[in-house]
Amino acid sequence: MAGQQRKSRDQIPENQTWNLKDMFETREEWETELKAVQKDVSQVTDWKGKVGDEAKGLLECLEAKEGLMKRITRVTMYADLQQSVDNTNPAYQEDAARAADAAALIQANLAFVETEIMALSRDTIDRYITEAQGLQAFQKYLNDLQARKSHTLNEETEKVLASLGPVLNAPYTIYNRGKLSDMQFESFIDDKGEEKPLSFASYISQYSASPSKTVRKNAYDAFNRTLEQYKNTFAATYATQVNQEVTMARLRNYDSVTDMLLDEQHVTKEMYHNQLDVTFEELAPHMRKFAELKKRVLGLDELEYSDLKAPLDPDLEIETSYEDAAETVQEALQVMGDEYSQIIGRAFKEGWVDYADNIGKSTGAFCSSPYGIHPYVLMTWPGSMRGAFTLAHELGHGAHFYMAEQHQRLTNTRPSRYFVEAPSTMNEMLLAHHLLSKSNDEKTRRWVLLQLLGTYYHNFVTHLLEGELQRRVYDLAEQGEPITANVLSNEKKDVLQTFWGDTVTIDDGAGLVWMHQPHYYMGLYPYTYSAGLTVSTLVSQDIMKEGTPAADRWIDVLKAGGSLPPLELIKKAGIDMSQPQPIQEAVSYVGSIITELEKSYS
Repeated sequence: MAGQQRKSRDQIPENQTWNLKDMFETREEWETELKAVQKDVSQVTDWKGKVGDEAKGLLECLEAKEGLMKRITRVTMYADLQQSVDNTNPAYQEDAARAADAAALIQANLAFVETEIMALSRDTIDRYITEAQGLQAFQKYLNDLQARKSHTLNEETEKVLASLGPVLNAPYTIYNRGKLSDMQFESFIDDKGEEKPLSFASYISQYSASPSKTVRKNAYDAFNRTLEQYKNTFAATYATQVNQEVTMARLRNYDSVTDMLLDEQHVTKEMYHNQLDVTFEELAPHMRKFAELKKRVLGLDELEYSDLKAPLDPDLEIETSYEDAAETVQEALQVMGDEYSQIIGRAFKEGWVDYADNIGKSTGAFCSSPYGIHPYVLMTWPGSMRGAFTLAHELGHGAHFYMAEQHQRLTNTRPSRYFVEAPSTMNEMLLAHHLLSKSNDEKTRRWVLLQLLGTYYHNFVTHLLEGELQRRVYDLAEQGEPITANVLSNEKKDVLQTFWGDTVTIDDGAGLVWMHQPHYYMGLYPYTYSAGLTVSTLVSQDIMKEGTPAADRWIDVLKAGGSLPPLELIKKAGIDMSQPQPIQEAVSYVGSIITELEKSYS
């Protein structure tokens, strides 16, 4: 008997979807603004050849550019959000493509602004900042441009590269289109002999963590059979992404593609390698202990890769509704103070969250924040309290962006990607502490510890090992080695085997994990998950010890947005990420969780 089929988007109740009318009331209104913003590009291009003539003119040009970027960003985000909830909808695909083309054209036409600013001397920039008070808000941006001088090409080349935005971003688009629109997964037979439908979303969020060995294994095999059919196409897509980044790094006179991508984040190579090396080497022994514990508790002769997300204690799983989880999250985050709590409350009341499951919806979860509106969170509700951690995570992004936008202009809103996962994982830490404080029951404590470990697994294992694969792939590409499906699968298997040792059986399906996530198309993103969680681990412990003073320091960090480099930003919270010690402390905390779980199951 066939299992229940997933719903199409038009069958989803409105209260489970987000309210995009806060951005544009109708698609016609969006269409009008799409055309208008392209026409109004002249408000900036009229400054061509005059950007650096005087302080007042530079300020007016930057303000005009910022205003235009607010508008085109809102236009593109609206189209992207529409498409993300139904990638099968041709109209949404078309609108997203039109918006992306318009944004690329605008970026191309505005390339002269940065070129002309970089032609100015440091002394001139400093003098202009003193002459026009409003330029002080742009000081970090102007300083960053000065630092990029040696990596910037001539104006015409920069314009051409900007106009090629949709082409250069095509690998990411192709990956998502193939994954969410074209891939059709065969159904599988569950432990009751029933046929179950399978999708990317349902495998990742549901079946991979099933308490049933049969369900895990059969879903895993069916999932990988489809991935196997697409691996060469996806490998060519990823190779295109890597090769264009390597080429761009050479064009811009960077020593390597890694140098270029870290430059964007304002992160040193030492910080990057510390995060990967220290976490990988010091976490592996702890996670192997956990794998052995899981193998023993589940009574398995062999722990296969498909078993890694199996619940250690299925009876502990807490089923809950989205509404009840939302209330719990609100309670947990009250420790952050009234201002923060009000933002979280608005998210639930005003339709900031889309949590339905439907055909064509993007997998995973994300937060998108159009400047001047409010954040939007996408997730698929799993029906359990684990979903509360995902919800808290994405609302951490949302509250961060919202606070930054309230206190910074657009230019200074977004922090380095190195920091961006700290506010989100902070909320997961606070939720865990809240749940632990509410109950002295041993089983409840065990469940919360397992959820915490799930957060660390996601950030310190899954994404960190993605980061390690990325590091290897970029090294291979720099050496001129072809990036093929076999290379990617073999390298991924080796990363996994090195990390897990002989505690986990790494089969060929595990080698296809490089096909699971879109992060490889976003620069050096994966490793930053562990950096962010390192910060939130230590700061959340400070909040639990100190209360309001530590929470207030963190609120100040959130409000700072992108006005400071990541190292300085994190130091405001009392953490020095230039050293390996914070990473070691965070990894040690993970070890303490595993040790407590071992005692709990002894």
